[in-house]
Amino acid sequence: MLRVVLCCLLAAWGQAWAVSPWVGFGVNKPPYVFESTRSGLEVEIVLAAFKAAGIEARPLFVPQNRLHVQLGAGQIDAIATTSEQSGVNAFYSDVYLIYHNYAVSLASNKLVINRVEDLGRYSVTAFQRAASILGPRFRDAIAKCPSYTEQAQQRTRNLLLYLGRVDVMVGDKRIFNYFKHDVASQVDTAQPVVFHNIFPPTGYKVGFKTKALRDAFNQGLAQIREDGTYAMIEKRYDDY
Repeated sequence: MLRVVLCCLLAAWGQAWAVSPWVGFGVNKPPYVFESTRSGLEVEIVLAAFKAAGIEARPLFVPQNRLHVQLGAGQIDAIATTSEQSGVNAFYSDVYLIYHNYAVSLASNKLVINRVEDLGRYSVTAFQRAASILGPRFRDAIAKCPSYTEQAQQRTRNLLLYLGRVDVMVGDKRIFNYFKHDVASQVDTAQPVVFHNIFPPTGYKVGFKTKALRDAFNQGLAQIREDGTYAMIEKRYDDY
């Protein structure tokens, strides 16, 4: 009976959005977002959840900082890879994906990083909005860093680390490993690295302009978790 009710709700929601909503994703960050093919672990999960709710969402690829501005201004309908910690006034979905960020250093430097506060001794590069997403301990630590930058492109962060321009790169392990192969023609990626496990996993949500669209997405997300679609998408990216 519950499944029948859910299906009826999803069908009703789908009919409510005659115009496909725009959903913003960050720029190219494999394996989560492949901008050129409009695919990737994150893109496929989000679009599948919308589809299960009877909604054909349209992906838009924009740097993360601009996405938050556009959502706040009501220029797009939803953005992925966000949470309440962004500070943007939005309706937030259930967690749809877990990232696991690490502090990554070259093994040859023998850095001692056992806790977030240790980062304050080193030069650090991280992903956009890391200072907001990774919490107050991280913000306090980077305030003491000799240098701290946030880069939109993971490729750049890998290069900075392997070239020795920074001591520490902060980012998701899957993304780092993908771009390790991407920059191999430019730097020595055979250099061993250390993944310092000092951050808890980060659960990401979709931020919405309206509560109704958020509720529809949540129902679609629950549906793809239940029917195996979510697990099937994850399996395609096991190698990362």
